[in-house]
This record gives sequence, structure tokens and C-alpha cells, in this order.
Amino acid sequence: MTTSHETLQGNTATPALIDMRDVIKVYSTAAGDFTALKGINVDIRAGEFLGVIGKSGAGKSTFLNMITGVDDITTGRVIIRANGADVHVHDLNEDALALWRGKTLGVVFQSFQLLPMLTLIENITLPMDLCGLYRPRRSRQRALELLEMVELEEHANKLPAFISGGQQQRVAIARALANDPPILVADEPTGSLDSVTSDHIFELFERLVQEQGKTIVMVTHDKSIAPRFSRTLRIVDGELADPIEEDETASEPEANKSPKKKRKWLW
Repeated sequence: MTTSHETLQGNTATPALIDMRDVIKVYSTAAGDFTALKGINVDIRAGEFLGVIGKSGAGKSTFLNMITGVDDITTGRVIIRANGADVHVHDLNEDALALWRGKTLGVVFQSFQLLPMLTLIENITLPMDLCGLYRPRRSRQRALELLEMVELEEHANKLPAFISGGQQQRVAIARALANDPPILVADEPTGSLDSVTSDHIFELFERLVQEQGKTIVMVTHDKSIAPRFSRTLRIVDGELADPIEEDETASEPEANKSPKKKRKWLW
């Protein structure tokens, strides 16, 4: 297993944006303790589009939850250096963590998790309100700008039930960007989408990294998309393994590979 500080941190010229050290997460279950993460050490640099690849149950979602603070850590530390502060994520109390998370992280889920009783524009302005940043006119304008970015501004006043799954995921990404966070974390964001729609979501993530300097950490079970990330980590049974080599995806059928040509939304 390759978990050394030197191997995983990459360029050391500046401190890592996300610094995970000796992270262990143990869940207590009726069947006994289960160790989901086993001493994770990794640095994530600003501007990376990092893919964390592994099978179901490997620990990918727990890895993300350590970054977001959604789960308590068992041992180790997670430090995030963003918005001019170095934050030990798991030292924050619940209220401080919620406020910090709302301003620092955008989270994109596989199941979209849009509130069904709110319009698309209201779904996007909600995170601003929860962080104390809601200003009716400016917040609405910000939400419209984000909907325009994902080419859904004409649907602003619709409820989520009246747009497609792919469109809902684009709204979820717009919502994650509401407070202009420096970091996005995405948990299998294309897992419930068809291949064409998934490719469009990838293109949007690539634009956010290249044009806005966002840092994106995305977990997936699909190793065929590894070449599209700027860097990949592989997680196996709660440990970081050797990264995926290019020849592991070279044998994928051409039809299964995601084209990189930029194009307009088709859905």
C-alpha cells in the first residue's frame, strides 16, 4: 500500500489546501467495530481535480465525510487552509462547523437532494440564507447567474420535479457554488446519470477548475474515467493503494470513454 507523505502530497512548495494526517475512522456496529479508514495520509492542492476511486464499501464516502466533518473522526487530523484561515475541521463545535462548511465547501450528491417544495432559484439562494449571506436582490441575481452558467436560467421558477435528472444535478452544482466556496466535494455525482449526461457534468467540473480555480474532490467507483482527473487516488478496504495506471484504462472500449470535446448542453 502506498500511503507515504512524500508519495501522496505532490508539490510541496506551498502548504496543502486539504491536509489529512493519520486519519482513522472506526464505526461501532451490532456486529462489532468496523474500521472504514485505516491511517489515511494525503495532501490535496489548490486547483486540483482529484478523483478518489474505489469499489462500493471501500471507504470513499467516509473519506469525503472526514473532509466535510459530517462524520466524527476517530483519530488523526484534517486541516483545511481556505478563506485566510487554517481550520482543524474536527475541533469545531457543531454550530461553528455548519457555518464554516457553508462558506468553505460545496457538496454535490448522487441523489441531487434538492428541496422539492422550493423552486430552482430558491434552492440556490437557501445556502446563502443559512450562512447569513442572504440579501434578497443580490442573492437572487447570484442564483440567476449560476443558473445561466449551467444553462438553466429559463427554468428558474420551476420545481425540481419538472426538470430532468441531469438538469437537477446541474442545479445541485449551482447550489453548491452559491457561496462561492473554494472547494467542491462530489460523492458519485454521475452515478445515477446516463453516459452522455455524465460527460456534461464532467465538462462543467473541468470548467470550474480551469476557469474559476476551484478545487474538486470527487469519489467514484468507475476507474475508466481516471484520465479525466488531474490526479487520482485509489482506496481499497479503507487504505490508499497504488494509483491507477494509464494502461488499466487503455483497454476500455472506445464507446465507454468520455470524449473531451467541449459542447453545449443537450439535455
